[in-house]
Amino acid sequence: MEGWIHALRDLLVDNLRRSRFPLPADRSICSRWASGLPEGGRRVLYTSCMYQLAPLIARAVDVLERVGAGSGGVRAKMAAAGARLFGGLLLRPSDEEAGRADGILRNIAAMLGRAGVQFGVLRDEPYSGALLYELGFEEDFASYAREVYRYFKERGVEEVITVDPHTHYVLERAYPKYVDGFDLKVVSYMDLVRPSRASVAKAVVHDSCLYARYLDRYDVYRRLLDSAGVARVEDPYVTGKAYSGCCGGPIESVRPDVAGEVAKIRSRQLSRLSDVVVTVCPICRVNLSRAAPTLKVLDLAEVVS
Repeated sequence: MEGWIHALRDLLVDNLRRSRFPLPADRSICSRWASGLPEGGRRVLYTSCMYQLAPLIARAVDVLERVGAGSGGVRAKMAAAGARLFGGLLLRPSDEEAGRADGILRNIAAMLGRAGVQFGVLRDEPYSGALLYELGFEEDFASYAREVYRYFKERGVEEVITVDPHTHYVLERAYPKYVDGFDLKVVSYMDLVRPSRASVAKAVVHDSCLYARYLDRYDVYRRLLDSAGVARVEDPYVTGKAYSGCCGGPIESVRPDVAGEVAKIRSRQLSRLSDVVVTVCPICRVNLSRAAPTLKVLDLAEVVS
């Protein structure tokens, strides 16, 4: 197991050093959605490529699970060796996955525009480093965070609008601890938009652990659903702030087998309330979709507009 953790760290750090991207993938997938939007500026919509990364992470986790990355012993050593070879390959999302991610981000941008929010985009934007932080590679994260902060400052960025909980959390809560003089304003798109239409009539919400418990957003996306006319199905032991379960995402790269079981448990809980699930995190959406293909798992920005 220890050998696998070291190999995972080396894979992430090597890719981030070479391309400011955690996985070996074509970086053009990150900016394709932004065609026609202005470049740069004081305020930018920062995606950290999380929506495009999520299906690639899931694909990599499938491979890791098959070779037994989290099982320890010889199989973990084989996975570690495979990771070094895997780092030389190029991951690609399917056309369907890429199109869906692009559509989500375009709708977020459109909602911001209708709310009168002016912003630009950075077509070579770096990944935030959230994986390094969440896996406990503290020194690597600190060094990388300083590099990303420098990237923003060199381009005159003063405010970033985030689209996912992992990016928002590391920028708002972690970066100030490791980056001297950190002064970027961090805002979630959910705090700025005013949707009035919905693509579904009724749904159950799967909460992001970060949004609900650590970033005080539990009620924010519920209000957005309410304003768009979506009837929410709630159960205090399934969707309550103190009791809502995890999608399994936080440990998927270390123990994919455990992450998969957690996702199945969570999917069963949600399916008892509704066959339509609204997520606010790309990792949650992908994990729950894999665990329960019969559930209709939608991102908030696919539901409201």
